[in-house]
Amino acid sequence: MFVTPAFAQAAAGAPAGGGFADILVQLMPIVLLVLIFWLLIFRPQQKRLKAQQAMLSAIRRGDTVVTTGGLVGKVTKAVDGEDLEVEISQGVKVKVVRGMVADVRTKAEPVNDNKPA
Repeated sequence: MFVTPAFAQAAAGAPAGGGFADILVQLMPIVLLVLIFWLLIFRPQQKRLKAQQAMLSAIRRGDTVVTTGGLVGKVTKAVDGEDLEVEISQGVKVKVVRGMVADVRTKAEPVNDNKPA
């Protein structure tokens, strides 16, 4: 009764159900953005994190390290745990959490503690 001919023609000519192709076309930009973010942001960040973890686990006695606070010192005691003992000046040793090491400047030769004197 209140339906005009223009509305009736639009409703009759529209496809029923929309189809899978329409949904795929609408989701394609979102999928493309997620792929770009993963390639440009998340993947390189994961590589840097793995490299940082490998560097921290490879710290040994005699290495020169830089802390995140900017202190430069030589590692005098390194055990497998969290803490390192770093000598920042002659006779001044501080405890540093292994995760707070920003960089290893020079790698020392492995120290042999079992050498006969």
